[in-house]
Amino acid sequence: MPVQYKKLNVGKKNIEAFSMKLAKKNLIVFKGKKGYVMCGYLNMQAAERFEEAAVMITGVSSISEALRSSVHSCSSAAAQLGIHAGQPMSEALEILA
Repeated sequence: MPVQYKKLNVGKKNIEAFSMKLAKKNLIVFKGKKGYVMCGYLNMQAAERFEEAAVMITGVSSISEALRSSVHSCSSAAAQLGIHAGQPMSEALEILA
């Protein structure tokens, strides 16, 4: 699996989902208009420094697993949008879409 791309409907809006095989695990990212969801490969400190609405998920290896997961942590900008740790991904994606 080189790169997987999906456009997902979230309510009346869309989210882009990407999955790419790196060394041993997959890099997974969801991109919305207000922010993004990233797996543990990416850096929350950078998201904070750039004042971006970022959500981190962990322990997933596919887009479908990520959709069933919950928020591990989020940036300050994401928290201001109403996202919090433990929140279902479906809710976080609706906010970020």
